[in-house]
Amino acid sequence: MTVRDILKMGDARLLRVADAVQVFDTPSLHALIADMRDTMAAVNGAGLAAPQIGVNEQVVIFGSTARNPRYPDRPVVPPTVLINPVITPLAVPGLRGVVPRWSRIRYTGFDEMGQPIDRTVDGFHARVVQHECDHLIGKLYPMRVRDFARFGFTEVLFPDIRAAEDD
Repeated sequence: MTVRDILKMGDARLLRVADAVQVFDTPSLHALIADMRDTMAAVNGAGLAAPQIGVNEQVVIFGSTARNPRYPDRPVVPPTVLINPVITPLAVPGLRGVVPRWSRIRYTGFDEMGQPIDRTVDGFHARVVQHECDHLIGKLYPMRVRDFARFGFTEVLFPDIRAAEDD
């Protein structure tokens, strides 16, 4: 399909609350998801939310089965399309890297065909889902930073790590 431009911080469209998807299994929804997959692959991403490419809908994709050069030591996360997600925290939040996230969550929603998804996950999988779902409510990861002494460029904060530990 198409690799789309990813909006950059400062673009007001990233601060909107996304609209719920009302109709599933449509050509336009399938085309959006295909574009999101191509875009995520082009940047070696672990996840992507529709608002990041300027589409104000509650659609996120995440996961990978192959080694990702941006996240070389991360566990495999099953490729997932998650629409109209709901996240339920299942553990006490803590800092991992520089952004606080729940370490264990349950997420529910729907796939592109309208079939329900209900999973309980932890670790990197939980972190990726929370990051992508934040985009659906106009929340960018720097807005979650609590200690700005730990906010900066990856190569400065984590000189011995090739992949980013933050969002």
